[in-house]
Amino acid sequence: MTSLGVEAEDLFQVYRDAQRYDAAYSAARLALEAGREKLPQGRALILPTLNLTGAATRSRFDVDSNDPAISASFIRSTNAASYTLTFTQPLYRPQNWYQYEQGEFQVRQAEATFGLAYQDLVIRVSQAYFDGLAAVDTLNLVRAQKAAISEQLAQAKRNFEVGTATITDTHEAQARFDLSSAQEIAAINDLESKQRVLQQLTGKVYTELKRMRGDVKLAPPNPANMDDWVQLAEKQNYSVTQSEASAEVARREARRASAAHMPTLDIVGSVGQSTDTGTVTTIVGRDITTAQIGLQLAVPIYQGGSLSSKEREAAALALKSRDDLENARRTAALSARQNYLAVINGIAQVGALEQALVSSQSALDSNRLGYEVGVRINIDVLNAQQQLFSTRRDLALARYNTITNQLRLKAAAGSLREEDLEEINRALER
Repeated sequence: MTSLGVEAEDLFQVYRDAQRYDAAYSAARLALEAGREKLPQGRALILPTLNLTGAATRSRFDVDSNDPAISASFIRSTNAASYTLTFTQPLYRPQNWYQYEQGEFQVRQAEATFGLAYQDLVIRVSQAYFDGLAAVDTLNLVRAQKAAISEQLAQAKRNFEVGTATITDTHEAQARFDLSSAQEIAAINDLESKQRVLQQLTGKVYTELKRMRGDVKLAPPNPANMDDWVQLAEKQNYSVTQSEASAEVARREARRASAAHMPTLDIVGSVGQSTDTGTVTTIVGRDITTAQIGLQLAVPIYQGGSLSSKEREAAALALKSRDDLENARRTAALSARQNYLAVINGIAQVGALEQALVSSQSALDSNRLGYEVGVRINIDVLNAQQQLFSTRRDLALARYNTITNQLRLKAAAGSLREEDLEEINRALER
């Protein structure tokens, strides 16, 4: 992810690539399109239906008479054609009406499910992006540390040759150098793994990603009160809205199952015409036109107990949906609390690590000076170097984790949008 002469990709471009490529997001978008069809399907149940049927036949009759003196044998071919246009308008079908109402909430359910997939994509892309940056940072720090240890190793060897240091300094520096070589291999493998995660999301391998500016200051959550975030999560978290829609669907399904015991009433009308060129008994053709309209009543009396069983099943599922909704609210509230605390603590940790970085740099400078004048030994310098590079790595990770936790907090509240990615994108190097 680091290559000279190649334009670096920013977070928002990686997100756009993921929108076009990620299979989970594409499946969620298609599921939304399918879910929206529940409304017209439900509406169709309370609207009239019109059907046209037709038939055409050709018949051949071979009649062999047993007594030609009374009735002669004959061969006759006839043609017949007919069509019927049937109209049905439900007048009283409570089951259909409840199913139509279900369609409205099934659309809301599909939209909430897509909202979850949308927010999940934002989180996954951001996590993968900053994981990639963290892997690059780790590799660069390990290499910088290796170079610093190499210089310290060379200095220890020179001091040993002139007799101003013991062989112990050389061995200690060599051990640290060998350890940093192993850490470099692990960092390269980790970077390769993080690149594969981004590739799975976007279908691309990025040679370079834009880094965070060093002067970026992380803002605390707004609103600043955790209870406000919890209230938002309990109302507009997508899992909550999805469960609310599911509960409404289940409630109407219970009503629909109860309505299966009720009679139905329809207006039924038909118009038809048939024509033929005769029958086996007559050679005279006919044209017949029929038209009728009336009411059709159907009363369910006994269906083997299936209607009562389905009614009990639907009632139990409606009660279950209420518990699912309560669980969704509690889970959303917990997620809001956890991520709020993670953001607050992350900002505090970043501030502490920024101060620790200054102190670590001062400690390294002091130990190097002390080693040169003979009041510090080589291991002191190596330890100071290790502390400095560890602090730099921890600071970068703390910044990345705090930013992703800010996104998770907004996702818990159901308010995560593309604008939040754009705001983070503006904090990247140009």
